[in-house]
Amino acid sequence: MSVTPMTAKQLAQKVIRKEPVFLLDVRNHDSFADWKVEGDNVQSINIPYFDLLDGVEDVMKELPDDREVVVVCAKEGSSIMVADLLAEEGKDVFYLQGGMKAWSEHLEPVKIGDTTQGGEIYQFVRIGKGCLSYMVLSNGEASLIDATRMTDVYIEFAQSKGVQIKHVLDTHLHADHISGGRKIAQQTGASYWLPPKDAEDVPYSYEALEEGKEITTGSTTIRIQPIYSPGHTIGSTSFIVDDAYLLSGDILFIDSIGRPDLAGLAEDWVGDLRETLYSRYKNLSEDLMVLPAHFMIMEEVNEDGSVGRTLGHLLKENHGLNIESEAEFRKKVTGNLPPQPNAYQEIRELNLGKITKNEEEQREMEIGPNRCAIR
Repeated sequence: MSVTPMTAKQLAQKVIRKEPVFLLDVRNHDSFADWKVEGDNVQSINIPYFDLLDGVEDVMKELPDDREVVVVCAKEGSSIMVADLLAEEGKDVFYLQGGMKAWSEHLEPVKIGDTTQGGEIYQFVRIGKGCLSYMVLSNGEASLIDATRMTDVYIEFAQSKGVQIKHVLDTHLHADHISGGRKIAQQTGASYWLPPKDAEDVPYSYEALEEGKEITTGSTTIRIQPIYSPGHTIGSTSFIVDDAYLLSGDILFIDSIGRPDLAGLAEDWVGDLRETLYSRYKNLSEDLMVLPAHFMIMEEVNEDGSVGRTLGHLLKENHGLNIESEAEFRKKVTGNLPPQPNAYQEIRELNLGKITKNEEEQREMEIGPNRCAIR
């Protein structure tokens, strides 16, 4: 029987389209419990590779006949070996090419909508990590927001659209993933924008993201207006794009809110977080489409694969926006913190330009789910 590779892109599209797929994850139990492929129509079982070395006869009984079976491991090698054993027993099977590392790195571009005077905005969904980044296009120019370290994806996408990246912006100093912002700016000659309160003593030059500034993309003037919105970091800055989209960074998500502790200052920053969510954001138009920098669970992903809801919807449905007591809010935010992201201190240092890591080290630093939110 056959053993066929399945790319992370192919699997991502199946998950987004809610096609039935069955995963045999052969990593150890701890790794599987911490982070796995999820989706509305995804079934999975976890049997470590070493438990299958003596034979796969027992696991054959657990594999369905009515959906594709994909073997998953960390990097690929173990899944190929298990897939070969299953094929020898008469099962057609796939394996995830590149393993969970490839799953973590795949970016799926999704068109969010058109802007006034002919522009477009795209969301890049990093489905295996929950990261979201954005590209605003207009009249041959593009602005890129919260780029991941997979820089080639953005550059190739811009080339395919016939636009030049003119501005690269980070909403804040990221702690759960490595920013590709500076690298892309260096490769394209674009301006790199960063909130100055998140960039003290950085060894590189940047443009200061400050409230009231307007960044223009294209001759049709798609304005990207920064709004100072601290709480996740002291410098966190949101963007209103074309008076229609609110790029909220890691302050507000679809079903959760940002955590304030990744610089060790939860008690200091929780007040800023509440001020941003309960004053600054509540004074904005409820018609704005909120486009966050992360999502937590697949239920937050729309039918078309995008992640976004109107601010009016979130003001009604997001529990983090409906805690009347400031004391209760403070208790929930500082007393309900999830585990911290993998290697987050090193990721902060890397994004500040204070340390360097090779590509394989960077991949290892990012392994695991994002943990920037509080539910």
